[in-house]
Amino acid sequence: MKGLLWRACVLAAALVAVPLAPSYAADDEPASPGCGSAAPQEPGTSVLHTLTSGGRERTYQLHLPDGYDASRSWPLIVAYHGRGNTGAGTEAFSRLSTLPAVVAYPNGVVGTGDGDRQAWQGAPYAAAGVDDVRFTEDLLDGLEDRLCVDQGRVYATGKSNGAGFTGLLACRMADRFAAVAPVAGAFYPATGENCEPSRPVPVLDFHGTGDATIPYGGDEDRGLPSLQKWVGDWAERDHCTTRLPDEVTEPDITTQRWTGCADGAEVTHVAVTDGGHTWPGADGYSGGGYTTQTIQAHAVMWDFFQNHQLPRN
Repeated sequence: MKGLLWRACVLAAALVAVPLAPSYAADDEPASPGCGSAAPQEPGTSVLHTLTSGGRERTYQLHLPDGYDASRSWPLIVAYHGRGNTGAGTEAFSRLSTLPAVVAYPNGVVGTGDGDRQAWQGAPYAAAGVDDVRFTEDLLDGLEDRLCVDQGRVYATGKSNGAGFTGLLACRMADRFAAVAPVAGAFYPATGENCEPSRPVPVLDFHGTGDATIPYGGDEDRGLPSLQKWVGDWAERDHCTTRLPDEVTEPDITTQRWTGCADGAEVTHVAVTDGGHTWPGADGYSGGGYTTQTIQAHAVMWDFFQNHQLPRN
């Protein structure tokens, strides 16, 4: 049955972008301290904000969905840009701001080498001494204090270097993120070393088999694992017992799923045949190579996110 639902989701995303209805938490689900507070901006807008973390002034683009109402708790998605991009740039191509959720697009700190571009912790070119895990904790604390957030439905996604950072967050902040969904992830060794998450973490991964920037088969010289190894490692961490038969969606999507995981977790990998270093279904330029329009990553991950929330204590 779950396989049929997954196929239906993928095919629906391929055919048309259907408006998505708001999904609110029930009255007894965990609501943040900011419920009932005046919103920091108008619903339906995206605004750049600042906060101080680790002695640095940091910035993030915040989008409030149409109809945002502080009397109801909303899901929160945190989306991390790729190396050299920005939160606003990621918002522009990802379509995440069309979802019925609060979306935060944080900005990294300028790293080292090759043009000194913004980057995230865990990559060899990230800025020395910057603690982006702490920044993420501070960001979540601030958003939950100012907005009405369902603390059981906080999710992370990202592109490339930002996607690799979501792997680090899954290892270290499993108590704050209900699920992660990296896209074209650069999973350098430091994003997964000594990874002992406090709970099984649901993972949805997207990657193109023709990605020339972060090769699907890995890159030994840079310490990048193959995507099959990376998702397999998460299936092992989540104590998944069953790998279902691959599902092929014409013309270019192959979906792999691991089920029977501990505590209701799930690991899913979406391989885009000949796909480049891109965001599936992107509205504009998201990286080099072929961008599939067979699926839209934001719609597929929204379906996945809605099936997972943090367990109650």
